[in-house]
Amino acid sequence: MPLDIVVGTQWGDEGKGRIVDLLAREAQFVARYSGGDNAGHTVAAQGRLLRLHLIPSGILHPEAICALGAGMVVNPARLVSEIDELESLGIGASPTRLKLSSSAHILTPSHLALDGAEEAGRGSREIGTTRRGIGPAYADKAARRGLRAGAMRDPEEFGRLVEEQVRAAGRLLEGLYDLPAPDPAEARRAYAGYAERLRPHLADVGALTAQALARGENVLAEGAQGTLLDLDHGTYPFVTSSHPTAPGALLGLGVGARHLRRVIGVTKAFQTRVGAGPFPTELFGADAERLRGSGANPWDEFGTTTGRPRRCGWLDGVLLRYASRLNGLTELALTKLDVLTGLEPLRVCRSYLFSGGEAFDPPPDPEDLAACTPLYDTLPGWTETIGGTRSWGDLPPAARAYVEAVERIPGVPIRWISVGPEREQVIRRGEPV
Repeated sequence: MPLDIVVGTQWGDEGKGRIVDLLAREAQFVARYSGGDNAGHTVAAQGRLLRLHLIPSGILHPEAICALGAGMVVNPARLVSEIDELESLGIGASPTRLKLSSSAHILTPSHLALDGAEEAGRGSREIGTTRRGIGPAYADKAARRGLRAGAMRDPEEFGRLVEEQVRAAGRLLEGLYDLPAPDPAEARRAYAGYAERLRPHLADVGALTAQALARGENVLAEGAQGTLLDLDHGTYPFVTSSHPTAPGALLGLGVGARHLRRVIGVTKAFQTRVGAGPFPTELFGADAERLRGSGANPWDEFGTTTGRPRRCGWLDGVLLRYASRLNGLTELALTKLDVLTGLEPLRVCRSYLFSGGEAFDPPPDPEDLAACTPLYDTLPGWTETIGGTRSWGDLPPAARAYVEAVERIPGVPIRWISVGPEREQVIRRGEPV
């Protein structure tokens, strides 16, 4: 009854999609468990570049059943669009393969409008949301006025409920923000249509997950965003509105901890962040531009969902230790090692200078984290091209030393190392626990 969970150990954008794509080869059931289309997983396969925002990356493997769990908030327009795009490429996403939890919440035009209005209203105190409506949708869920996917079983009634919600939000948009509201009648028509398309996909995803585990199948829980964006344990308030950590997978899928086999943390070989919030190891100038890239390559450091340039810096070992503790990591996947080629020297943050002393754990408040000064270990770089490397022993000695230095920080073995964006550009190191 093996359940493996993939989580991001940073502020998202660690390359989870390609690691899930790799692990899904051995899985019969792959499920997203939190978040919405504010996440974006870019996967290269057979010369094609796919950007998936809701559907699990496991959909590229025809043997796997894929599911959207109860912990998600789903924009049905985006989901229908992704299904159509996959099918146009010959990748089946039929109701027999793609399941949508009846308990997942539905994102409506009012959530999108309110997200934009609230973020603009913060002025200089912007959080840096994607303005995809995620926060307002989770707020409605917590306030017990949200719409769940199961309502789509009756498309006409579902359309009426969406119209009712959009009218209520319209009064707030017009009265408080002095902004035009979405058209309630148009929302009703569009969402009734989405319900017709999506109701065959509705399922009890928790029960399906439990059944797969009972059959002894490999179940892979696909995370979105990253540990440092967790609503409770991230750099609040500069966080997402859900729980992208390993405990969130159990809640988002509706299964118990006894099934858990592995928690695989994905970390980039350096650190990135999109939006506002503290970033102790952030770089500026030439080194930051070197890590970010120009944007000409789809794998450069620009948001998959928003296109915004990512803030870049050296790998933060303090936060990596924290992510390991919080998630109970059993192993790590290190991505984008190839990006460090040619940088000399390399640095990894081992601790902070905080309140006059050396701190090996992050302070609890973002204000204090912003005041931390990173203390670095310096390592030699390498100049050899490593994109064609397929074995641990063939990496340059300096690259191996860097990987070993990273894994010593949390005391968790690095089992996978990506040296490029393509499926085959991954080095498998050692055996999983």
